[in-house]
Amino acid sequence: MNHRWFTNWGWVFRPVSVAGWLVSLLAVAFCIQVFAAIDRHSHSATDTLYGVFPFLACCFLLLSWLASRTGAK
Repeated sequence: MNHRWFTNWGWVFRPVSVAGWLVSLLAVAFCIQVFAAIDRHSHSATDTLYGVFPFLACCFLLLSWLASRTGAK
């Protein structure tokens, strides 16, 4: 893959192409949807955090892995 999607920006990756921005926005949209769905049925803030954590952790771990693979070396 010759074209970079992300670039290093401190400890995180910053999208620099259309594909990078699209993947980042899809990840954020997924996280917002999951938060809204779980918060709708939870009874407390702790309930929400426990329900949301597995989805958000996996989503951002996948995004971080993708950014490290398609980013600048």
